[in-house]
Amino acid sequence: MTKRQPFFYDITLRDGNQSLKKPWNTLEKEIIFNLLVELGVQGVEVGFSAASDMDFEACSRLAQIAPNNIVISGLARAVQGDIIKVAQAIEPANKPRIHTFIAMSPFNMQYVLNKTPEQVRKIAVEAVEFAKKTIGKRGEIQFSVEHFGDCHENIDYVIDSLQEVVKAGATIINLPNTVERTRPKQFVDLVEKVYSALPKDITIAVHNHNDLGMATAATVESYFAGAVQLECALNGLGERAGNTNMYEVAIALHNSGVNVPLNLDKIYETALTVSEMSGVKIYEKAALIGPDALAHRSGIHQDGAVKTKDMEKGAYRPIHPSLIGRKDDEKLGFTSQSGKTAIFEIITKAGYPISIQEAQRIAPIAKAEAEKIGELSTRNVIDIYYNNILNVKGPFKLCNMEKLENENIKLLFMYNNKSYDIEVAGNGPVDACIKAIQKAGFNCEFLNYEQKALNMGSDAQAMSIMFFKANDGQTIISRACDESTVKANIKAIFNGLNIIETL
Repeated sequence: MTKRQPFFYDITLRDGNQSLKKPWNTLEKEIIFNLLVELGVQGVEVGFSAASDMDFEACSRLAQIAPNNIVISGLARAVQGDIIKVAQAIEPANKPRIHTFIAMSPFNMQYVLNKTPEQVRKIAVEAVEFAKKTIGKRGEIQFSVEHFGDCHENIDYVIDSLQEVVKAGATIINLPNTVERTRPKQFVDLVEKVYSALPKDITIAVHNHNDLGMATAATVESYFAGAVQLECALNGLGERAGNTNMYEVAIALHNSGVNVPLNLDKIYETALTVSEMSGVKIYEKAALIGPDALAHRSGIHQDGAVKTKDMEKGAYRPIHPSLIGRKDDEKLGFTSQSGKTAIFEIITKAGYPISIQEAQRIAPIAKAEAEKIGELSTRNVIDIYYNNILNVKGPFKLCNMEKLENENIKLLFMYNNKSYDIEVAGNGPVDACIKAIQKAGFNCEFLNYEQKALNMGSDAQAMSIMFFKANDGQTIISRACDESTVKANIKAIFNGLNIIETL
């Protein structure tokens, strides 16, 4: 099947707006319309002009300011009064379209319309003929089979009716899943039947509601079954559980190799504005745009995310966030399901030095805390870092250190509540401290150390990083901070002793 470029037809200002607790006025609709223009949609259904004077005014205003390349459509029931209202409202548009509809499902024809199939077909054909006559050569007609998703039993009748509707002047046939009841495949099969039965110069459209949460899937698969016009709403706004979410469809097609004619980098900014203006919050787990859409809490996922964070394709994300204009990166939250990778990334991002070895050492402490309170904040993790990396508790406790007049060092410390008061000479405080500990009878195989300045708040401090060789041969890293470089060195030595003691 040769694929035409998808035509994104936005229904936020009609279907989405009518579902709001406080529908938008003309000024608010204009703001949303301008967002749609920036996003690059090809068609906009600006409203239901027969609904109220305010809606008529809004439709007329948007038709006046619409760029010449955008189709401006208005919805009308299959009655002459509605059709005339639409024609009047959108008359200023360069590409006007009248969109009329009637239900053709057996259930709705019998219990809602109280009409026979023959009567419904006649109404549909006459409405399209009247709309075509009213709009003239400059405009076009779209016809929708309301409740098309319920037309399994009478699909032959629907196809016959649509063939008549096309002869009457409709060039866009819209197939709505007005209420999503079953799996997408059943709906897509119906779309494919209609596509096969109608002339190929007729545009097939789909309009899916999200009652079972599968509107995006039904829309995307309908495109590959022959539908070109994809009717979507910003943020998935719409009656009940909403309409097909435009962002999800656009990205799914993009990832499938389809040339999507939208400015995808406008998606995130648009979503935030629409949420604010509609009063409908973005669900934290919402695909692509949710606050948690880039969050990882599982240790396995965090490891993969970090290893691929600078790559276009990520181990655990569908796109690079920048594709939709998100400037935030993947977020690692620490819970009882997380591990050393999250500790390392959180501490590093906060501006503190840490090694993977150190992150692994304090991960169990963080897990235990998370089991009690849930996800840890960055502050929680930093506190664990302070208390267990920069201030390691254990049997060794530094009490005092002083330089004597003869350049010797006097060291007072405790081990399991036993005091040691040692005086030694050394090549500087670090060497003297190590010798004092060894003189007290403790094995301490010191390797080397580093120093760096660290701004930990309002005051710069010295950080000392010590490297020891443990009894099992592994290299142990310890750290400490103080305004005094000498004190930072000595504290780091005692932190290292306490770490070795726990091995």
